[in-house]
Amino acid sequence: MGNFKSNHRRDFLVKSSLIAAGLTLGANNSIASQLAKPKNKLPKWRGFNLLDFFNPDADKGRKNPVEHFKWMADWGFDFVRVPISYPSYLDFDRSRPILAEDVLNFDERRLEEIDNLVFQAHKQGLHVSLNLHRAPGFCINAGFVEPYNLWKDQEALDAFCAHWEMWAKRYKYISSKKLSFDLVNEPFMRQDVNDQHSPGGPVPVEDYYRVAKAAVETIKNVKSSRLVIADGNGGGGIAVPEFADLDIGQSCRAYHPMIVSHYQASWVYKETETLSPPVWPGEFNGQMYNREMLERYYAPWVALLEMGVGVHCGECGAYNKTPHDVFLAWFEDVLDILHENGIGFGIWEFSGTFGILNSGRQDVNYEDWYGQKLDRKYLNLLMKYT
Repeated sequence: MGNFKSNHRRDFLVKSSLIAAGLTLGANNSIASQLAKPKNKLPKWRGFNLLDFFNPDADKGRKNPVEHFKWMADWGFDFVRVPISYPSYLDFDRSRPILAEDVLNFDERRLEEIDNLVFQAHKQGLHVSLNLHRAPGFCINAGFVEPYNLWKDQEALDAFCAHWEMWAKRYKYISSKKLSFDLVNEPFMRQDVNDQHSPGGPVPVEDYYRVAKAAVETIKNVKSSRLVIADGNGGGGIAVPEFADLDIGQSCRAYHPMIVSHYQASWVYKETETLSPPVWPGEFNGQMYNREMLERYYAPWVALLEMGVGVHCGECGAYNKTPHDVFLAWFEDVLDILHENGIGFGIWEFSGTFGILNSGRQDVNYEDWYGQKLDRKYLNLLMKYT
């Protein structure tokens, strides 16, 4: 693993820097002209995340009515990602933190609710990507106590694999063209309330590799053709060339720079009222915010494509406090770069503060859509790439 990791990381950094240089210098530059666009091994799915089971208590989830699936398909979208908090489909005492002995108490009634979401999506021809947003031993934005640490504890990894084995067996006879598994949302070494001494930052690659490899083997022992995806490290933004020997795709994020995508988001910025409104393109806090900035950011993901690793953008979009004109200008550059490289996308929400419906933006003239508030300009931008 040591030589594999260092050799692949070195070659990867060289390739991504060359790609970034070629993109920055322009398409007519001799470097760029030599870098033919690699073919993405993952389909260019385009669609949305559905937060029906995002809350640990399934009864508090944001349920999407069946009309939403039809509208997505009618507008040309073909993908939904379902970020799931694993306690949402367990039977346990919710008046206290979850215990290790609780994590395999699967609740068939709750599982059938997820089955129904998958069925409704498939009925409209949408590919479904199931993701453990909160997995046994880890969640990127946990405000609760987990009984162990996925990145360090074998007991947590055993439970993680048991959950994926359950899903693999449950959906064994569904084609990989219709269903994929996204292992764990946005790996990160976070300081949870029960682990105050844990350093923040990317997961040590050897730990992430060990977890991903065990889960992939578990899934593929049930169905060898199942399509499996791993999120980028460090909260989703860091490509992982060390996974090149695994039969696995990778999922990036399109939230860069965060001051644009998450302007005034209280879970990101403590002093939201003092933030200066972002611009795009232009200079902001002494830094140029423009397409070249984005091209440099996505160069490592393009380098993954060069290595034969499939890439999809599992989450993207902007919070509703970002000025609408700034958001649309920035996001068009983001989508254009992804499109040029054959990379699909999943907007964080269909309906909600990041969505095309009912976003609550104060600077949008909404269109009434069967009683819903539709951001037509946003939808039109997305439809350019469907």
